[in-house]
Amino acid sequence: MDTCKVYFKKLDKNAVQPCYGSEYAAGADLFACMNELVVINPGDTEFIHTGIAVELPAGTVGLVYARSGLACKKGIAPANKVGVIDCDYRGEIMVALHNHSKETVSIEPGERVAQMVVAPYIPAVYEETQELSDTVRGEGGFGSTGMK
Repeated sequence: MDTCKVYFKKLDKNAVQPCYGSEYAAGADLFACMNELVVINPGDTEFIHTGIAVELPAGTVGLVYARSGLACKKGIAPANKVGVIDCDYRGEIMVALHNHSKETVSIEPGERVAQMVVAPYIPAVYEETQELSDTVRGEGGFGSTGMK
């Protein structure tokens, strides 16, 4: 399996190195880095520090996704659904966690709060045109491919 090197810098002595939960995990766990627990009330969003910054290889992006355990068991997931860390960003990785549940949820220091997948991307060159090619689907939008 191919790998790429991602350098990371601890911005806080309590920061935890991103790590994979299993041999074939796609996302590396990101950990909360704060001195006390953070309470997230129902419907609220809180920014969670990770205490790390990364240097992603050129041509890659860090995609920050929810951890399924937090999302399914506690109703906590990134507010922006998928965070995008550009390869030229060098600031602290922060995770905006939103509480979708009806219960108050606490995030503890050192808790796994999200996962980051490093993926290649293709920069697009956008060119205006007067016509687009025809397809069977055409302009069919939301739900159009699932209609009976």
